[in-house]
Amino acid sequence: MPCLSEVDRHRALGLLQAGLPIGEVSLRMNVNRTTIFRLTQRLHETDTVSDQSCSGRPRCTTQRQDRNFVRNHMNNRFLSVSASSRQTRGRNNQRISANTVRKRLSTSSLRDRRPYIGPILTQRHRHQRTLWAQEHAAWDRIQWRSVVFSDESRFCIDHADGRVRVWRRSSERYQADCVREHDRWSGASFDGTSMCCCTGSPRGAHTLLAVACLDL
Repeated sequence: MPCLSEVDRHRALGLLQAGLPIGEVSLRMNVNRTTIFRLTQRLHETDTVSDQSCSGRPRCTTQRQDRNFVRNHMNNRFLSVSASSRQTRGRNNQRISANTVRKRLSTSSLRDRRPYIGPILTQRHRHQRTLWAQEHAAWDRIQWRSVVFSDESRFCIDHADGRVRVWRRSSERYQADCVREHDRWSGASFDGTSMCCCTGSPRGAHTLLAVACLDL
């Protein structure tokens, strides 16, 4: 049977005050007799027919455990929530799900994101890259058309791609402990402080490639 709305509750009380029995009121309101009886009990105990606030489902972790989750993932940004949930037992020694750990981390603005893969940049590297970008800011579309970029994204629609996730805040993408250091140019002499740019110019059936390595 349907539950009574706030208006129907006051209407049912009005019928009771008019002298109608509980059985007759329940038939008119299309609810069970017990619903009307409990409505009168609530009015007698709380002086209101409104629903009382509920405490909700009890938390399965303590505040100390919540702080430990944040501390562990700040110390190891690549720690998975599944590993954290297996290492911790909640209240009454109950198991904790990975989704619970994810919710605790979200309260500290920590989200799992794809890590930036590349060399860890120092302040000097950032300054040199800014200068390079400013020098090429005026390039038109025809000039950029001859540039070959090496950071193409991959797409996987059939299964998980096995990428490692990093737990960080939105402003920590290039922070040293959030970066997976990787040398993309392992086949050539590259020390992680240079940036290579390949440009091609078609000439007949062949394409001439010019590789410019910038010391950053």
